[in-house]
Amino acid sequence: MKSFNLSDWALRHRSLVWYFMIAFMAAGLFAYLQLGRQEDPDFTIKTMVIQAQWPGASPEEMTRQVTDRIEKKLEELESLDYTKSVTVAGQTTVFVYLRDTTKAADVKPTWVRVRNMVADIKGEFPQGVIGPGFNDRFGDVFGNIYAFTSDGLTQRQLRDEVESIRAKVLTVPDVGKVDILGTQDEVIYLEFSTRKIAALGLDVRSIMASLQGQNAVAPSGVFQEGAERISVRVNGRFTSEASLNAVNLRINDRFFPLTDVATITRGYA
Repeated sequence: MKSFNLSDWALRHRSLVWYFMIAFMAAGLFAYLQLGRQEDPDFTIKTMVIQAQWPGASPEEMTRQVTDRIEKKLEELESLDYTKSVTVAGQTTVFVYLRDTTKAADVKPTWVRVRNMVADIKGEFPQGVIGPGFNDRFGDVFGNIYAFTSDGLTQRQLRDEVESIRAKVLTVPDVGKVDILGTQDEVIYLEFSTRKIAALGLDVRSIMASLQGQNAVAPSGVFQEGAERISVRVNGRFTSEASLNAVNLRINDRFFPLTDVATITRGYA
């Protein structure tokens, strides 16, 4: 019995061999053109971090009132592999790990569901709990990092310039995300003199309560005239350090300027 000879078969079927060669070349060229060419390709990380704060709480209180409630609720997640938590006084961090079999396309919808599940039990947290906050953007990659410095500009002016540049960069094709790091937020510092407060027979808590009451946003009523409805707004909210400098406080039926017991300055956090 004569054995199969591939070379002899190819010589006797030249047309078919040429057909396969051309088809394979076309398929290879098509596959080459479809190859990803990102310098920093995206990849999916199946981990989320949930953080919450409760100033003044002990680690035991934080674990019992916040951490355990989050972890027990997440047990209802079908694609959950396991959770891991780190709890210290006043703060908890919960790591959520999905199963390896979870498809990449299902990861983002799963994180949305995690947010909704935690939002469902947010009302069960004690008063004073801040958050929870979520971080699931570990897979983001940055192709370029730019540093901005300035001579003669304040931190606020530099930030405004960078914000303007960010808005323009986002209009560039294929740019998906631009983050600004290291920004300095402006704040107004209210520094009390304990000596002056004691001399007037006051306490900081009463002063802060009076300031919060004046700066509160509350409905002030409406005027109804036929089909028209006009909202009434009361002025007096704090808009700058000048607003605080002009404040006269009333505590225990006594009036005095805020500047008598505090120094008001504008600075950076």
